[in-house]
Amino acid sequence: MPLHKVPVGLWKRLRLREGICSRLPPHYLRSLEEARTPTPVHFRPHGAKFKINPKNGQRERVEDVAIPVHYPPESQLGLWGGEGWLKGYRYVNNDKFSKRVKKVWKPQLFQRELYSEILDTKFTVTVTMRTLDLIDEAYGFDFYILKTPKEDLCSKFGMDLKRGMLLRLARQDPQLHPDDPERRAAIYDKYKEFVIPEAEAEWVGLTLDEAVEKQRLLEEKDPVPLFKVYVEELVEQLQQQALSEPAVVQKRANRT
Repeated sequence: MPLHKVPVGLWKRLRLREGICSRLPPHYLRSLEEARTPTPVHFRPHGAKFKINPKNGQRERVEDVAIPVHYPPESQLGLWGGEGWLKGYRYVNNDKFSKRVKKVWKPQLFQRELYSEILDTKFTVTVTMRTLDLIDEAYGFDFYILKTPKEDLCSKFGMDLKRGMLLRLARQDPQLHPDDPERRAAIYDKYKEFVIPEAEAEWVGLTLDEAVEKQRLLEEKDPVPLFKVYVEELVEQLQQQALSEPAVVQKRANRT
């Protein structure tokens, strides 16, 4: 007999169908349920299911097994480009006959100042060399943030930046270069392909806890005093009673 009625792997999905989670916007729920495979960073995929063995010429089946990557909390405050910590083992003094000890490989980090055209702000961000290469491939910092999906960004800071950029694009905020409307229009036209409705942009990059709190605040109503409720009910009853009773018309006596 199984220990649980429902497999543990389905607990997160079932949580989205009950309570306040079920009332979250559909586009946000779809973003949580979509399981996308991140771009391989620490290994090279074969790109095929079979390959030819050069020794015997026989076709052999191959599989792309991703290396487990650990993303520490500080990776959420920067842009590591999908890189993380790799945990493994090494031999003491590189001698295979010696003791095997634990080893952690960490990426090389740099502090760089990056400028956002949409937000008109400079950010001092912790990045890797791969992040800088990806920014160059995307032809700009804003393009990199807007084009890269959540699975490849692997950064809460990056998703917050994306939400801020999408909100400014959706609102066409006039606070961007208020003294230079031509430059503002050129920037909005440059990134017009990423424009989405403001109602969707507000939920981009939010964690489940943040989304639940946002939904709770949207549904929250200020308490109404009971005397106001009773007064409204009394007024409605009097109005219905006045409409149901026939109107009595009194004739005035003619003066002679």
